[in-house]
Amino acid sequence: MRVRRRTVWFMTLLSLVAVISVYYLVDPAKQFNGLTIFSDDTLQETAITGVTDTDGTKESLTQEVSSPSHLFEEMRMTVSDERSQLREQWTEKIGSEEFTAEEKSKAYDDIDNLIKLESAEAMLEMLVKSLGYSDAFVRAEGEKVTVTVMAEELSAAKVEEIVYLVKTEMEGANKVQVEFKANNF
Repeated sequence: MRVRRRTVWFMTLLSLVAVISVYYLVDPAKQFNGLTIFSDDTLQETAITGVTDTDGTKESLTQEVSSPSHLFEEMRMTVSDERSQLREQWTEKIGSEEFTAEEKSKAYDDIDNLIKLESAEAMLEMLVKSLGYSDAFVRAEGEKVTVTVMAEELSAAKVEEIVYLVKTEMEGANKVQVEFKANNF
């Protein structure tokens, strides 16, 4: 059963890489520059340039865009670092000869549960943002879920809406806490 799971994961990742490769090879108009991911300029500000047609003349419109939620990015990085350390420990446990099959199986299940938790948190962040918030951060620890949104103020109705959303989307979320951070921090 384990070999079949790993084979399915491997084939899924391989097909994903193939699809992405074909996409970038077939559409040469979109040149991907992997180095832009690692530059500091992309984290600070990004300029969106568009062409508008007003009265038959074309003019260039440039608008500055920057992430107003540096605090949220720091919180995401902290959680990501903690979880990557856990994942690394569990991976070492799986590869080690010192542990029993049950311990290795538990470590594998822990990694699987962590991946599911991360994807559920990301999905909840997107759903909360779709409610009209500029940014959101979701952190689940056991049955406690903390949702932090970027807003000037938060009404009781909005809090109830977020709590309902979390409880319907994430099973086992019995304790939901909603916090807000001002847009101008």
